[in-house]
Amino acid sequence: MKSRTPKLLHPLGGRPVVGHVMEAARGLGAEHILAVVRHERDAVSAVVLDALPGAIIVDQDDIPGTGRAVEQAVAALPADFDGDVLVLNGDVPLLTAETLADLVARHRASHAAATILSALLDDATGYGRIIRQDGGNLDYIVEHKDASAAELAVNEINAGIYLFGLAALRTQLAALTTENAQGEKYITDVLGLLREAGSAVAALAVSDAHEVEGINDRVQLSAAAARLNAQTIERWQRAGVTVQDPATTWIDVQATFEPDVTLKPGTQILGPSTVARDAIIGPDTTLFAVEVGEGAEIKRSEASHSVIGAGATVGPFSYLRPGTILGEDGKIGGFVETKNAQIGTGSKVPHLSYVGDAVIGENTNIGAGTIFANYDGEKKHASTVGSHVRIGSHSVLVAPVTIGDGAFSGAGTVVRKDVPAGSLAINVAPQRNLEGWTQSKRPTSSSADAARAADEESSKNTETSPN
Repeated sequence: MKSRTPKLLHPLGGRPVVGHVMEAARGLGAEHILAVVRHERDAVSAVVLDALPGAIIVDQDDIPGTGRAVEQAVAALPADFDGDVLVLNGDVPLLTAETLADLVARHRASHAAATILSALLDDATGYGRIIRQDGGNLDYIVEHKDASAAELAVNEINAGIYLFGLAALRTQLAALTTENAQGEKYITDVLGLLREAGSAVAALAVSDAHEVEGINDRVQLSAAAARLNAQTIERWQRAGVTVQDPATTWIDVQATFEPDVTLKPGTQILGPSTVARDAIIGPDTTLFAVEVGEGAEIKRSEASHSVIGAGATVGPFSYLRPGTILGEDGKIGGFVETKNAQIGTGSKVPHLSYVGDAVIGENTNIGAGTIFANYDGEKKHASTVGSHVRIGSHSVLVAPVTIGDGAFSGAGTVVRKDVPAGSLAINVAPQRNLEGWTQSKRPTSSSADAARAADEESSKNTETSPN
């Protein structure tokens, strides 16, 4: 990946790559889940345990190879366990629990010692080929570089997913060696040993080869993300969500929707966001971990870790930072930023304002250009604004301050003290007009010329007045 981030921890559809594998494993209801780790073991283990707190972490030793990884995992199983062992790769994120459940069912029905997943490719160049016996069971796997012309003509490849009966697996793992060109213990050698012992090995081809594609670079990561997103969008479309432009819409796997939601072009619904019925999101909107109420509308805005009530409207060009709660039928209008702000039912912050660390009651209107000055240079402070309050345009509320129910503030007021309910807050500074200032101080300017012309016109009107 050419990255400081381990491959398994790169994000994909709202989860790290390995998180998708863990989710598929969870879907099987396995009795034990073991993760064999080595590279960046602490970082990878933390993510695994976050996804599945009951997982068992197994550290691979200095002996390399997939066979050694499985050998150590089997050794970590409880002594009384006697079930089947499913081997998954942490970098194959699109494999579904449904496909794995089918693999388990087929394996048990066939009574094979091992069953592997395979895939049919139009171009199998570079992959190990599955060579079957006349009865359909696996005969052997041959690597591309070692294959004959007849074997190269086979388009069924090894997908690297294995299911073993535990007794047979334990027996053959003990026979693995590192006597090969790479000096590794290969899990594929177990299949050959089982065949030599006369045991049946089955191969099950997946219906969609994309499910078993691994990720080894950022090109493959992007391709997997596009496929996963397309699947996610289709799933929600079939559940009653309108997605106007799937090509420009991205939905994380944790996001959920009710029917009759509309997603307009350029929309991203990320993290564990929830969107209720009849909400309209977009265009050009990004939500991360946002709860959207029924019938709400958000356009050309960005929000994270926020709640938007039923019937509320947001945008355009608004920025809702964590802790924003907009009540039912509320409004956060154009070019408004909020943070840790509770805005009550029916209250509005229409435009060009900043509301930070504030609680606003019901049916209150915050005038254009209002700033909640919540930072004194050292600490953040909160403000409280009551219900049915009218804050005049271009006001500044210097926290901490409380404005009572039904209070007003005049335009341009700097509110530094609490305002009792029903009061009008104004700054007493009478307006002064210095007549002739422009002509005196800017005599050669176009403004002075315009002022002189206006004076002359006024004088003419005065001279011709009948009074």
